[in-house]
Amino acid sequence: MKLLVINPNISEDVTALIQAEALRSAAPETEIVVRTASRGVEYIETRFESLIAAGAVAEIIAEHCGGPSSERVDGVVVAAFGDPGMPALKELADVPVVGITEAALCAAALQGQRFAIIAISDRIKAWYRDCVDSFGLGSRLVSIRSIDETLKTIGSVQTDFKDTLLALSRQAVAEDGADVVILAGAPLAGLARELAGQIPVPVVDGISAGIRMAEAVVGMASGPHRSGSFAPPPPKGRKGLPSSINAALADVQSAQAAAAAS
Repeated sequence: MKLLVINPNISEDVTALIQAEALRSAAPETEIVVRTASRGVEYIETRFESLIAAGAVAEIIAEHCGGPSSERVDGVVVAAFGDPGMPALKELADVPVVGITEAALCAAALQGQRFAIIAISDRIKAWYRDCVDSFGLGSRLVSIRSIDETLKTIGSVQTDFKDTLLALSRQAVAEDGADVVILAGAPLAGLARELAGQIPVPVVDGISAGIRMAEAVVGMASGPHRSGSFAPPPPKGRKGLPSSINAALADVQSAQAAAAAS
């Protein structure tokens, strides 16, 4: 199995954290291909920044789902909490595309009735709440607690604020009644392992959840979307799109037409 793991942020430091946790989480036979957005922002905090990131993510997916067979992958993990471009990106690829938010929420829902999210900034909370609501799990979210200090660098959030993140997690359990804690965002990748045993409920890492969920969905071999709301966009005139996007759209539209004719 070959999984494409995309950092929608431009931070190579965060990509390194993502790659390390992805490799720790993946099954031995799973090949991990990690890519970083070529444009955008250092880390995504707002809906608009998510919009910017979505286009960069789409191009990376297109390069691996509509190009030479040697570059093709079996599944994709969008490795930023908030799932930039999701679920629309599912329409572009003929392989499973999993966001770490949806993966983390599913993992939390399997382990408890009520969950809390620990975030890296106050500004990010509104967007995260929108994401949880979009998955229909708003009633199970007890709180989003966040760091309220200025970040030094995005790649050092774990080391700079480990004690704060631990305290926020414990507060979410003791004061908010969380059955599960989600450490949100790629900058926190791997921290759940480091805090193991220090938080009295299950702790979910988004990257780990994304990798394991993607492996499970790919392994199920359920088949691609050829109809329904996640079917490829219908053929129509296009202008100014990257060649990779055009190629990927042509591929999935051709496959959809062939399936309809059979």
